[in-house]
Amino acid sequence: MGSRPRFIDDLSRASSEPDASVGAAASATPSALNDDALLDAYSRTVIGALERVQQAVVFIAVEHRTPANPGGRGTRGGTGSGFLFTPDGYLLTNSHVVHGAAQIRVTLADGSQFDADLVGDDPGSDLAVLRIGSAEPLPHVELGESGRVRVGQIAIAVGNPLGLQQTVTTGVVSALGRSLRSNSGRMIYDVIQTDAALNPGNSGGPLINSAGQVIGVNTAIIPGAQAICFATAIDTAKWVIMQIFAHGRVRRAYIGVAGTTTPLSRRVQRYFGLDSETGVRVMEIVKASPAAIGGLRTDDTIVAIDTLPVDGVDSLQRVLDASRIDRPVNVTVLRGAQRLELTLTPVEQAS
Repeated sequence: MGSRPRFIDDLSRASSEPDASVGAAASATPSALNDDALLDAYSRTVIGALERVQQAVVFIAVEHRTPANPGGRGTRGGTGSGFLFTPDGYLLTNSHVVHGAAQIRVTLADGSQFDADLVGDDPGSDLAVLRIGSAEPLPHVELGESGRVRVGQIAIAVGNPLGLQQTVTTGVVSALGRSLRSNSGRMIYDVIQTDAALNPGNSGGPLINSAGQVIGVNTAIIPGAQAICFATAIDTAKWVIMQIFAHGRVRRAYIGVAGTTTPLSRRVQRYFGLDSETGVRVMEIVKASPAAIGGLRTDDTIVAIDTLPVDGVDSLQRVLDASRIDRPVNVTVLRGAQRLELTLTPVEQAS
């Protein structure tokens, strides 16, 4: 027989020198135990969260008619992810996964398959609602509150990247309040940035917190970047779902601004008598838009519309609902040391 591997000899020598090894082990034990406990707790947290949602995450396969064969022959396909949010078969995914699809096929975690109907599609938020029929109640997720999300908290993504079904990645919430341009060219606001790895096919899957609640809909990555991924905030998704249930589509009032959620100092809050700690800073104004006509300027901070507090881009979108289309609204803005009341007349946002 040949000589023993060196690492075996090293272990033998270590075992023959008990005084030194025991002392070293004793000094390292508390730290090692603490690390093990932390890792164990993290693992239990992730596993527990996954158990609450995994059965509700679905694989979506679509077929599109090619321009050369609009009658149905020669279709091309695509795949993505989604998740059931009601027991009677309603599920959420990305608009870009199903937009223009001739056929949508959904596969559940248990392998059962269903044809899905498109209930409503909103390219502006890159969200879509589908419905599948089932005689039995279906597993479904709990929708959380993205307004309570904090930078640094655990984020878990579940989906089907590159067709690999039921793939799980973990990370943290890297940033909040990001803006992202959708495939339609519109800006999606109040987007969650995470370093939980996403790949093509993750689109439409859930981003969940440590309690297993959905806090976002996985939407996009930056090609070539590492660990920079984005999810549409679930509070935005809830609003889109209600609009689709009510109208079959999303009707929005449009004023023609691009903005970002910005903090308000305590001094500013006290000076202007504001309850909100944040507002919407205007970054860009579209020419000839209601905002431009009404006198809004870049760097203005919107804090209310018709006396309703606007504490972020998400709340601005919610306030500008269909009820304010073609109706004058009062917009409260901070401009330097002034508090101004401007009158704008929103129009309906084009589809």
